[in-house]
Amino acid sequence: MKKVLRRIRFLFTFPRSVPFIKDFFIAEDIATAKKLLFAGFIIGYFLLPFDLIPDFLLGFGLLDDVTVAIFLLQWMVKMAPQSLKEKYSF
Repeated sequence: MKKVLRRIRFLFTFPRSVPFIKDFFIAEDIATAKKLLFAGFIIGYFLLPFDLIPDFLLGFGLLDDVTVAIFLLQWMVKMAPQSLKEKYSF
């Protein structure tokens, strides 16, 4: 239950996430392999037609998309250097 609440709270930090993602991919102190890993996950998720919950089911269809986005973003924050975390208050 704690993880679910933490992820919901993390969802409200999403506006700060766009510049964070940009800086994550530009940062020189992050290994290229990590950048490629996240780029592959992000691109792969949007290109693959697989969905856990079909999008036509009103609001529930977006639930899996939001969950995957939050999971990837939390993982990026965990892998980011401390200086980048402090810059964006993560």
